[in-house]
Amino acid sequence: MKRPKQTLGQPKAPTSLRGLSLHMLWSLTVLVMASTRPGWGQSVALSGIAHVAFQVPDIAKTSNFYQRLGFEQAFAFSKDGKTVQAFIKINDLQFIELYPLTRKDPQAGFMHVCFEGSDLVQLNAAYRLRGLTPTEVRKAHAGNLLFTMVGPENQNIEYTQYLPGSLHSRDRSQHLGKDRLSEHLKTVAVNMQDTAAAEAFYINKLSFHPASSNDRSDLLLPGPSGESVLLKSPDNRAFPDLIFQVHSIRRTAKDLKRRGFVFRATSEGVYVTDPDGTLIEFSSKPRE
Repeated sequence: MKRPKQTLGQPKAPTSLRGLSLHMLWSLTVLVMASTRPGWGQSVALSGIAHVAFQVPDIAKTSNFYQRLGFEQAFAFSKDGKTVQAFIKINDLQFIELYPLTRKDPQAGFMHVCFEGSDLVQLNAAYRLRGLTPTEVRKAHAGNLLFTMVGPENQNIEYTQYLPGSLHSRDRSQHLGKDRLSEHLKTVAVNMQDTAAAEAFYINKLSFHPASSNDRSDLLLPGPSGESVLLKSPDNRAFPDLIFQVHSIRRTAKDLKRRGFVFRATSEGVYVTDPDGTLIEFSSKPRE
């Protein structure tokens, strides 16, 4: 499943606005949107899942695991000779980010999911009109626009807009492993103690919608990406943490066996676990 073709760059502002700062443009957008109040669903559409971030005890070990699956490490940030952030590339628009454990938070596992937007200033303003409190749009270390927001149960939600000249944009068409088992991350699971409250937040505030009438926990992003967030209880270990799209479950199982992976195969998908306990599913099941 491929996303619609899109441009990584930020839309050009009219000539009269080009001299304005990012903060001034953001403030102007808030005023315009407050006066026109466009449709909520359209104003908060997302391009897709940009990345999912994990905190891990050994970045090199976890990175090597994903590279064995065919996903290459595109770039990394270091401090005092130690890697503090590694970017594992799935495709030109999707990444897995790895961070080291910290004394403040020594627990390995999921950190946050980041969504891509085509116009972060407008998206930020639309959220504020809904009573949400996202941080102001800023330029992040990798060179893209970014803002964050506190979601249900104080979990961090990130939003990014790829800009020309950023590390991600300069890496376009590079580090796309020929042996990738998948070219598309379609679902990220997020643990929630109160899944019903989380569902209400994502549906009513962020305009996500259930993937099917039978399951309100698998929520599609607003927009045409077809990607989703799966809200699950931490005790439910049967559900995968990441779901990748593949063409054939049988062929994927054979490939995993050839690469020496321990895996489990069912009619639904093929499952492997990374060194930090993240359960990964490779599925060929189409969206209902």
